[in-house]
Amino acid sequence: MNFLGLNKNKTFKPKKNIPEGTKQYQLKKYAEATLGSGNLRLAVTLPEGEDLNEWLAVNTVDFFNQINMLYGTITEFCTPSECPVMSAGPKYEYHWCDGVTYKKPVKLSAPEYIDCLMTWTQQQLDNEAIFPSKIGVPFPKNFESAIKNIFKRLFRVYAHIYHSHFPKIVSLGEEAHLNTSFKHFIFFVQEFDLIDKKELAPLTELINTLAN
Repeated sequence: MNFLGLNKNKTFKPKKNIPEGTKQYQLKKYAEATLGSGNLRLAVTLPEGEDLNEWLAVNTVDFFNQINMLYGTITEFCTPSECPVMSAGPKYEYHWCDGVTYKKPVKLSAPEYIDCLMTWTQQQLDNEAIFPSKIGVPFPKNFESAIKNIFKRLFRVYAHIYHSHFPKIVSLGEEAHLNTSFKHFIFFVQEFDLIDKKELAPLTELINTLAN
């Protein structure tokens, strides 16, 4: 199923819900409570005595849903004609490869790329072998590398929004929401060393501003 359908009137809907009564649900509630305190550095810290993989899983779902909603506000402006390549400024262009549908990196328009990226991320989150939802089922040995790959790709959506659609975000009154979401994302990435510095290069100045 095409995640966006490239329908300009469609906004993303959060697709992954954490079942009530599970450890991850408790952690989600804890994360929401600490976020409410306004201290984002505190909000990303692993709660004492908790499992790192559970914490990474809960927050990955949360960031995926946040980015869904943020990008959903500007989908009608991010079109194949307006954004014929997936980029984050003139120096950074992204080609899509998932090893399945696209076995080699291919140039796509930004909305097509983001559609593929979100569909791919959704498939990762729904894959019980990567994100087990049942109590007592262990996370796979490659879980951290899977998380890093997801975060690297989700960052590209933020980078594209900032470089190509920020004036529109401002006109919609969404910039505070975007900046807070991205700041939270970056603090989390820094806390658990999830993205290489070279991958963050398109937004280095913004990161330095927000992170101080």
